[in-house]
Amino acid sequence: MDLSDLLHRTSPPHPWAEGDNIPWNEPGFSQRMLKEHLSQVHDAASRRFETIDRHVEWIHHTLLTDHPAVVLDLCCGPGLYTERLARLGHTCYGIDYSPASIEYATKLALRNELSCTYARCDIRQASFPHKVGLVMLIFGEFNVFTPDDAGLILNKAWESLTLGGWLLLEPHPYHILQQIGEKPPSWYSSSGGLFSGQPHIVLQENFWNEVLQATTIRYFVIDADTSRVTRFAQSYHAYRDEEYRSLLSACGFGDIQILSGLLGEASPTELIAITARKQNQLGRTH
Repeated sequence: MDLSDLLHRTSPPHPWAEGDNIPWNEPGFSQRMLKEHLSQVHDAASRRFETIDRHVEWIHHTLLTDHPAVVLDLCCGPGLYTERLARLGHTCYGIDYSPASIEYATKLALRNELSCTYARCDIRQASFPHKVGLVMLIFGEFNVFTPDDAGLILNKAWESLTLGGWLLLEPHPYHILQQIGEKPPSWYSSSGGLFSGQPHIVLQENFWNEVLQATTIRYFVIDADTSRVTRFAQSYHAYRDEEYRSLLSACGFGDIQILSGLLGEASPTELIAITARKQNQLGRTH
């Protein structure tokens, strides 16, 4: 794209029409994102280690009752949760699309002789391990998938779980995604950042589609030297609480609990936590 293409851009864009997500699998982007994952000055890419430690303790004690289990972490990033769970005696699998994150997680597990296995793959196409006691998809990643893809992922999670195994989601509540979609346009300049290692300007537009219950965030990254424009877009599907419950029930999950955060009712954030358990085959509707 060039600057003139901005004048003729589609507005508003159709959700997911301009790409699934930001370029997690691009090597340079994933390396820059890894730096953000490991940062201890913000919680933008991953939480700070102190918070992750508290989350892992809650998962280990509350969901897994201090007993060793097989854990599958979807969109695992650099393995910050799986590493800690493995140190507590769990056997962990992680799947992520980012080459830098998977390389980091794999090296960390090998160096510390942890029971962690990682695969670089889109979780929609990935094969999930079997006899899993807990499947995790946290930090808002559930909403980036279309409803059809979300159902596919939930069905694959159900198949991978043992009877009575846990599903842990950490999605966005409906009103938060609507608020994000209704934000005004913004821009910033950078000498080098997440979208580019070179000086650039980022123009950001947010859109809320009431009919499709979807927010789209669109980024135009303008290279300062060449004026070349690169477009990225990510969309999120918003669900109300009853829609989360219906979706999980249709995939065969029961004992569905919606919490204000990963640590329970006392930890309100911009993300909620949902726990559910695999019921028997008769509990499925499709």
